[in-house]
Amino acid sequence: MRYLFTFITLFIIILMTSCRKDFSTSLSTGNLKFSTDTVFVGKVFDNISSSTHRFTVKNPSDKDIKIPVITLEQGENSFYRLNVDGIAGKWFENVEILAKDSIYVFVEATIPFNQIATPDFMYRDKVLFDSNTNQQNVILEAQVIDVHLIRPNRTQIADGFTYENIILGQDTDGNAIGIRGTNLTDDTTFTNDKPWLIYNYVGVPSGKTLTIDAGTQVHFHANSGIIIQDGGKLVVNGTLDNKVVIQGDRLEEVYQDVPGQWGTIWLYDGSKESEIHHAKILNATLGLLVDSNNDVSEKTLLLNNTEIYNTTSYGMLGRNAKIEANNVVIGNNGASSFANILGGNYDFSHVTLANFWRSSNRQEATLSLSNASQISDTEYLLNNLQANFTNCIIDGSQNVELQLEKLDGADFNFNFKNCLLKFIDDTNQFADNALYNFNDVTYYTNDLFNKN
Repeated sequence: MRYLFTFITLFIIILMTSCRKDFSTSLSTGNLKFSTDTVFVGKVFDNISSSTHRFTVKNPSDKDIKIPVITLEQGENSFYRLNVDGIAGKWFENVEILAKDSIYVFVEATIPFNQIATPDFMYRDKVLFDSNTNQQNVILEAQVIDVHLIRPNRTQIADGFTYENIILGQDTDGNAIGIRGTNLTDDTTFTNDKPWLIYNYVGVPSGKTLTIDAGTQVHFHANSGIIIQDGGKLVVNGTLDNKVVIQGDRLEEVYQDVPGQWGTIWLYDGSKESEIHHAKILNATLGLLVDSNNDVSEKTLLLNNTEIYNTTSYGMLGRNAKIEANNVVIGNNGASSFANILGGNYDFSHVTLANFWRSSNRQEATLSLSNASQISDTEYLLNNLQANFTNCIIDGSQNVELQLEKLDGADFNFNFKNCLLKFIDDTNQFADNALYNFNDVTYYTNDLFNKN
């Protein structure tokens, strides 16, 4: 019985000490501390939601406080949106902050360009805390950019929406294979009067040409890009002083070198005579995907004076394509800077492939050549390969930056002339492979090998 009494006594003591007193607060007195006095939401596109930004509001006092009101200076007419400590809105009452504690305020914006009257295209508002003599504020700023917006048409159906698709072919059952995107119906020119913002893919059908003028800025949303279909054509007309820049739609400084922000530029099977001049292709999943044009007498792609950087997979991948490249730089790629499969014809002059990828463990060499494509565990497709490299640099962070994969049954012809190649075979893995006999002038002429 004595033990039972002791247990009950302890239980009552614990229960009494764990009971919370009524939460009492004092009104704020204008002494809030903010993590910043100005939130720059950044550059935002016309009527496109910004990324989310945040700041903290701290109660520096020893007392729990209540902020009578938190609101936007422009009220419900503001193009900013708030989330205060987990609650979304534009007006908040009696917001409590414990002593020495803080809360988060999250900020987003969707701003119509035609509502901006300032010459610097800045849109400003304030988050107001409290009122009268106790009022404090945090300034909100965003720079609004007018754009040409392309996004696929959508049709409402009973359970949601159906979207426009770009049809790429049919499966074995005759069903259409497509990808969400906008089908161009005429020859189209992307002009440089204002940037272009693309959601999903833009499809260029047979007999049509997409031309991109010098100085044009093209921005792609995630999982977006360009598809040049069978018989279609892409012409990028950048110049030395007025390059075409193709990149993602995240404009914050922290995203300037982040790979994988958008999809690819895909020259689909049967497209031909596309040209890219003086372009910068940045931060894609795959920079250029170039398929066969089914006609060895015509180029799939002429690539001149172009830079391709920061791709999560290949910088450029050719699949039985015919590519001529001059004065091109490709680097920082999660796979090869340039690779081909299934043969093709490639003529590269004054091309630098420099792959110093650091974001993950890269498995492929900077340059990879193959006359085959594996379609099952035991089956391969083969096509002839002819690859010529003149005055090129092949470099990277791995010891061996040249990968040659030849299967019998198709030609495997290549030549490096006056090139610098990174090749350090410490383990003699390739010593007996005739393709890596650097004294064989069939393959190598006046080349230098970086062994550092």
